[in-house]
Amino acid sequence: MELQPGHEALVRVPVATLWAAPEAVRPVDHPALADAPDIAAWIAGMDRDQRVGECVLSQLLLGERVLVTEVRADGWVHVVALEQPAGKLDHRGYPGWLPAAQLTPAPETPSTAPLVVDAALTALRSAPDGPVAVPAVVLGTRLTPAGRPVGGWRPVHVPGRADPLWAPEGDVVPLPTERPEAKEVLAVAERLRDLVYIWGGVSSHGIDCSGLVHLSWRRYGVTLPRDADDQAEATTPLAPGEERPGDLYFFARPGRRIHHIGIVSSEPHGEVRRMVHACYIQRGVVEERLPPDREATLVAAHRVV
Repeated sequence: MELQPGHEALVRVPVATLWAAPEAVRPVDHPALADAPDIAAWIAGMDRDQRVGECVLSQLLLGERVLVTEVRADGWVHVVALEQPAGKLDHRGYPGWLPAAQLTPAPETPSTAPLVVDAALTALRSAPDGPVAVPAVVLGTRLTPAGRPVGGWRPVHVPGRADPLWAPEGDVVPLPTERPEAKEVLAVAERLRDLVYIWGGVSSHGIDCSGLVHLSWRRYGVTLPRDADDQAEATTPLAPGEERPGDLYFFARPGRRIHHIGIVSSEPHGEVRRMVHACYIQRGVVEERLPPDREATLVAAHRVV
C-alpha cells in the first residue's frame, strides 16, 4: 500500500526529521535522510553552526501519526504531524517535509500504544536477546504491546513490520493513566542534561528548548504544542513568585514573540531563579541560575494544568 494524500501514515524509523523543504537540506544532512536514518552520525557530523540550521523544523518518533498532504515523485512527502500541535501554522498539527521511505501507511483501525520508552535509548530486537532490528529507539516513544513478556523481554508491534520485535522489559513502562506531577516531568528533563542542542530536535540524540518541554511531557502521555509561543498559549499564567519546580519560564524581547522556554528547576528565592533548558548559546541542555540576559527577557511563568 502506498502513501496517499489525505490519508494518515506512521513513522517507521526511530527518529524522522521534519524539513522546511526538500531543497533546504544540506550535504551534511544525508545521514538523517536515509531509509534507516542515523541521527547520531548526523549530529556528530555537524559543526556548532550547522546544528542550528533552520532547515530543520521538528522531529517525529517511531509510530507517530502524520497526515499526508502531498506526495512527490522524487521520494518526498509533505505531511502534518498530528501529535505536535502548531496552531499558528496549521490547526491540524506541525507541517513539513519527510522522505517517504521513513513512513508507512497507517492501518484503518488505529492501535493503542499504552507503553512508552523510559530509557534514553533502547534497541528493538528480532527475538528475545536476538539481533538488533531497530537501533536507537528514543525516550518518549510509544509502543503497542504484542503479548506477554518473556524472560525480561517484551514483544511490541512496530509500524511497517509484520512480526513483533522485542524490547528490554526494563526500558519500557506503562503509559500513565493520570496526569503526572510537574516534578516527575522535571526529572525527565534533568535526565537529558548535557544533551547537545539541535535546532528542531525532539529526541534524546539532540534537542531544542521547546522540544525539551514537549518530550518531557510526552513521556507521561501529555501532548503539548511543539513551539514555545504555542506552548505559552496552551498553559496557565502564574503570578510572579508562584512558580514551582516543573513549571515553565517564557522569554521574549520587547515587542517580539516568545523565543525561548525553560523548565523551573527550583522555587525562586528573592531574585534567584533556576531552570533546566536547552540553551542555544551554550549548545546544550543545562540547569542553571537565570543569567542577566535571561532575567531581562523573562516575560512569564506558566503551569501545565
